[in-house]
Amino acid sequence: MSLFQRLYRGETQFDFIGSRRRWYLASLIIIVICIFSFVLRGFNWGIEFKGGSQFQIQTKGSSITAKQAESAFRSAGLEPADAARVVGSGTSRQIVVKTKGVTPAEQASVTPKVASALNISPTVISVQSVSSSWGHEISVKAIEGLIVFLIVVSIYLSIRFQWRMAVGAFIALVHDLLLAAGVYSLVGFEVTPSTVVGLLTILGFSLYDTVVVYDRVSENSKDITAGSRMTFSEAANLAVNQTLMRSINTSLIALLPVAGLLFVGAGILGVGTIKDLALILFVGLASGAYSSLFLATPIVCDLVERQPQYKALTKRVTAKRASEAAKQAAAGEPALAGSAGSAAARRTGGPAPAPKPGARPQRARRR
Repeated sequence: MSLFQRLYRGETQFDFIGSRRRWYLASLIIIVICIFSFVLRGFNWGIEFKGGSQFQIQTKGSSITAKQAESAFRSAGLEPADAARVVGSGTSRQIVVKTKGVTPAEQASVTPKVASALNISPTVISVQSVSSSWGHEISVKAIEGLIVFLIVVSIYLSIRFQWRMAVGAFIALVHDLLLAAGVYSLVGFEVTPSTVVGLLTILGFSLYDTVVVYDRVSENSKDITAGSRMTFSEAANLAVNQTLMRSINTSLIALLPVAGLLFVGAGILGVGTIKDLALILFVGLASGAYSSLFLATPIVCDLVERQPQYKALTKRVTAKRASEAAKQAAAGEPALAGSAGSAAARRTGGPAPAPKPGARPQRARRR
């Protein structure tokens, strides 16, 4: 059976839980890099957060470049705060230049000089001034919304599943936030109100993907401590494999239109007004899919299997499998029977069923 068919049927056998330490290490390295970027590079805050003035020059398809616009502002006695950027194309093409905050009198003085240097009409230059207090208010409201969101999510998951799953989801959400913010810091994209909106949006997607996996984990581990068929980690790993195709489909469906916005809209067409939102969504959606599979569920396994009843379950499962292996060895075919038992255990997420009394052990098929 091909890999795609096994993915579609939820019959893959990837060891997500058993290899969790390597995913922890990989995530830790990424987060450390992001934190260093926060400290050393910081963020490229937009005008809405640091305050200032923004000049928009309607080029109407002319050949004026961003460098020429910067030179025109310098010759007018106003130094650009950031590199000028081109937004849009064709008749909607604009050059955006950001400067320190200027008074209306300074605007009236600078605009004609810039227009003369660029050989355009002053009427095609518009100015927007924003106070830094507005960005501060947005930041405070975003933080308040984030705190309320995390509290409500934690309460819901604790009631719907258990508090350990709420901890796993919380850590995964923090991971997604740090990773998305780290990419913004590393790339140097401008942080705007659209970025804040996108940051809050990705939390919902990350939580959705995590809850889907949690629901299957809860189903597979129901009354698991009453038997000795599989451990909690094996039940969780089976759940992740069973929902893997759904996670892939959900992520691809969400990422494709966002990738169109980022690479086609912002990259090729030059629509700079949407790249801030597109980048945060693209990084956040990809990170949310990763964390739901490689972080949230493994963390739950580490927390759950610390409990005495699950430790006892692991011992029973291990003892039962050792007993079955001994019986198969006594039947005269230890290697073949062990191979068959291992294959059955991988297919089901637990040990192979014990042979019926008097039944002859089956030989493994030759490939």
